[in-house]
Amino acid sequence: MKKNILSLLLLLFCFTASQAQVSSPDVFLGYPLGTRFTPHYQVLAYFKYLAGSDHNIKLINYGKTYENRELLVAVVSSKENMGNLEELRKNNLSLSKAEGGQVNLNKQPAILWLSYNVHGNEASSSETAMKMLYTLAEGVNRQVKDWLKNTVVIIDPCLNPDGRERYVSYYNAVVGVVPDANPLSREHSEPWPGGRVNHYYFDLNRDWAWQSQIETQQRLDLYHQWMPEVHIDFHEQNYNEPYYFAPAAEPVHQDITAFQREFQVITGKNNAKYFDKNGWQYFTKERFDLLYPSYGDTYPLYNGAIGMTYEQGGIGAGLSVITANGDSLTLKDRINHHLTTGLSTLETVSDNSYKLVAEFKKYFTQAVAYPPGIYKTYVVKADNLRRMKKMAALLKKNNIRYAFGGDKTIAGVNFGTKKMTLFRVGRNDMVINLKQPASVLANVLFEPQTVVTDSNTYDITAWALPYAYGLNAYACKELLNGEFPDLEPRKDSLVVLTKPYGWIFTWDAVEDAQVLIALHRANIKVRIAEQGFTVGGKVHQAGSLLIYRAENEKVSKLIESDMIAISKKLNKSFLPILNSYVEKGKDFGSSVYPLLPVPKVSMVTGADISSQSAGEVWHFFEQELHYPLSIISEQGIGNLNITTTNVLILPDGTYMRRNMEKLEDWINLGGKVILMEEAISSVAGVKPFDIKKKEMPAAKEVFSRTYKEKDRDNSADAIPGAIYKVTLDRSHPFSIGLGEVYYTLKTDDKIYDPLQKGWNVGILRQDAYVTGIAGKNVQEKLSQGMLFGVQPAGKGNIVYLAGDLLFRSFWESGKQLFVNTVFLVF
Repeated sequence: MKKNILSLLLLLFCFTASQAQVSSPDVFLGYPLGTRFTPHYQVLAYFKYLAGSDHNIKLINYGKTYENRELLVAVVSSKENMGNLEELRKNNLSLSKAEGGQVNLNKQPAILWLSYNVHGNEASSSETAMKMLYTLAEGVNRQVKDWLKNTVVIIDPCLNPDGRERYVSYYNAVVGVVPDANPLSREHSEPWPGGRVNHYYFDLNRDWAWQSQIETQQRLDLYHQWMPEVHIDFHEQNYNEPYYFAPAAEPVHQDITAFQREFQVITGKNNAKYFDKNGWQYFTKERFDLLYPSYGDTYPLYNGAIGMTYEQGGIGAGLSVITANGDSLTLKDRINHHLTTGLSTLETVSDNSYKLVAEFKKYFTQAVAYPPGIYKTYVVKADNLRRMKKMAALLKKNNIRYAFGGDKTIAGVNFGTKKMTLFRVGRNDMVINLKQPASVLANVLFEPQTVVTDSNTYDITAWALPYAYGLNAYACKELLNGEFPDLEPRKDSLVVLTKPYGWIFTWDAVEDAQVLIALHRANIKVRIAEQGFTVGGKVHQAGSLLIYRAENEKVSKLIESDMIAISKKLNKSFLPILNSYVEKGKDFGSSVYPLLPVPKVSMVTGADISSQSAGEVWHFFEQELHYPLSIISEQGIGNLNITTTNVLILPDGTYMRRNMEKLEDWINLGGKVILMEEAISSVAGVKPFDIKKKEMPAAKEVFSRTYKEKDRDNSADAIPGAIYKVTLDRSHPFSIGLGEVYYTLKTDDKIYDPLQKGWNVGILRQDAYVTGIAGKNVQEKLSQGMLFGVQPAGKGNIVYLAGDLLFRSFWESGKQLFVNTVFLVF
């Protein structure tokens, strides 16, 4: 890179700086920006210093990370705008609610939100954020001063401090006195799990819509208070890649408006102008598409903004690296490139501020008057009230309006059958009428079939919430309003009997695991009904849980008061039973009511294991179940003790054969091993695992492409993420709470022959494909085979899960199967 890049950059933006009243990052930090990585606390210290020195900069603290690091944004604009900041914010918010009829658009600046470092190891972004805020400070740059008259800029210096600190701490610990630009040097190779992800190994740039992580939840709460016209998500990619900026690649979702597409081109051309002057390489319209709704560009787009991703080459580059073409790439180079696009975008937003605000207003006005798509109402059936409540909570987080109930028969496309049929709206059915400001986002999240214009997409292509939540739904072309704001209150009451034989409680939601956990912590023995039964005139399904008073009184005479306390604390009703005799089914002394052991759970992690898969399990246990989980290395498998670990989870990944062979004795003693996705391949041919991948004939469709298509995947073999219907064995404890059907998200083509010694609890039939991109070869393969199986071995069990039940923590119906696997399958 040229040594005079910085001087060219200053000339480029016509910098006519007056005597600055604030210190630059170089002066404040005590070293030139780009010569070392700045820890998060120092980044924040500089932001606080600037805010304390400049009345036109305001800081907003919006929360803390899982590791207790501070999250904040800086708001900066002209003196006049900062003096009316709250009024401007409220005016802009009223536009996003289609209520801004009285807002004077000529006096309403556009809001530009700049997000840095959502991926922690893309570490140049936070360094750039300091330089960006300094450049916008009063007295530093006169050209910027003019731009800020039309623009309010919000800068988030680091969306993922925990991940960034993981990377920075590692790099600073291994770099020498002089950075080693050799790509093979250890400073260019992070250890597992890497800094990209947050504390729980979640990719925060896949979490915008789902808001499963605390960083996302807090940030989106603030985002929805401002609703910017433009949002830029700064990233880095492989250091051998040139810079990427919008316009984006196909597929682009059909609900993204013509103006949103047009403004990406306008911004891209302005960025290109400055890159061309400096001779910097870049590309557009490739690789980074606009489909999946939970990115930092698509989520703002579906919320009326212009959302764009900027990608600088730099992952693993450290302070300096030699690229594949023999050039050197430094941290200073990366900062300058990001600073250039940031300032160029500010210039573009300022020059088009009136148009941006006017189109923003138009977006939400049209969203209410003319909702997108062919469907105008979605009705979700109240198949499971607790999963319904979770869906309602997600919609509320995303400002999507909904109501419940009605007294009408209406036609709609059934999500399960894909056929138009008449149905009646029940009292607790959820009704999402798309005549609302958030109609675009609502439609994107619910549409049963997303139109995908190019199979070469960057992420999953199916995510419809009814499938993810395991709730039947209908897509209706008619507008329908719900009649009630909330679900009908439960009328359950605690029935108290003196010295009953025992108690029954249903298991049909993830929350029921909390009840079982509480009972076990109180040393209360719990049994499971392997068959249905009728008692007191009431039918109870297989999977009901039972507590017998007499056998528990041997441990505690306070069993009845314990049951009442747990019932009140967890709002769970226990039905008392008078005696052991049942009207239909087996009496309570039968062996079909075995005791449930207390799970003592460990999980293996390590370099060859998917950090995403491990993180999903870790997060689920700690944040949802609040249940202890021991995290061990693969080398620890040979030291498993059945008294301290009776459940072992192997996340998606590759494991050494010799370690898998060590599991046999532990399983025979009563251990349960849960194999997730690719972990299944590691046990093929190892005793006692009876699993075999389904063999397929040679693909019927041969992949033939021209040279110009050399970078494209074979569409016939593509499955970036599609939904398949799994037929469940509803008699098995694995399926309790879901019934006969589960919709799984498949991101690979792996399927297995039916178990010969065990239970094929989840299979794909011939008509299993539902929605999303799945090539012809994939669809032929994912048919007539096993995805989920349970194999008894000795006194233990082996559970095969050829699908991610906890995908990004938003696949709620999968969580039901997972808790069943952990707590009920023995």
